[in-house]
Amino acid sequence: MDWSTAALLLLALVFANLPFLTERIFFVGAAPKDGKSFGWRLLELVMLYFVAGTAAWLMESRAGQVHPQRWEFYAVTVCLFLVFAYPGYVYRYLWRKPGL
Repeated sequence: MDWSTAALLLLALVFANLPFLTERIFFVGAAPKDGKSFGWRLLELVMLYFVAGTAAWLMESRAGQVHPQRWEFYAVTVCLFLVFAYPGYVYRYLWRKPGL
């Protein structure tokens, strides 16, 4: 595995956990009084999936020809991104005590 693959996997891991680690909406908006809902977190997760995908596409295009992808590739990457998001989900909803 070369450095660009490792950097991309690390970037995806960080992006997948960001929505669960912050209370700000889209990382810049004001935090709601009662906390950010799961819908906002899911929307941020989808948005960050596309940002990570764009970064991967840019890295591939700089290295050479971009290979065409079919739906199977995107199904696998969505599942991998959700697996990467699991530690943040556990921290936010299963491990932490409410109100902390």
